[in-house]
Amino acid sequence: MYLALDPERLVTIEEIAQSYGISKAHLMKVVHQLGLRGYVETVRGRGGGLRLGRRPEEIRIGDVVRSTEENMAIVECFEPAGGHCVIEAACGLRSVLHEALAAFLSVLDRHTLADLVARRRKPLARLLEAS
Repeated sequence: MYLALDPERLVTIEEIAQSYGISKAHLMKVVHQLGLRGYVETVRGRGGGLRLGRRPEEIRIGDVVRSTEENMAIVECFEPAGGHCVIEAACGLRSVLHEALAAFLSVLDRHTLADLVARRRKPLARLLEAS
């Protein structure tokens, strides 16, 4: 969201970390993953930094979550190798949780990064500058 406020401007990891009050080390890992997937472009060297790798209108939140979350297994039986749940053969919860996860992702799919900042651009910018 920080990069979407001014998509063409190069910003540093330090600047983002300070604005959000988060760990620079953690943010570097996140930025690396987003860069590998083309969501963020990194520019090295003096005067370098980060900017969006795509237009905010092209970045669907559901796609970002799917591509950055290693494991969407909210219960053990969702794991690819299966689980060791003693009631798995008769459990009705698994199908309900699959439905809930699909609904969650469906809602995220309806929104882009541009949607998240469009009407809130000024308040977001003020909050992030004040941090």
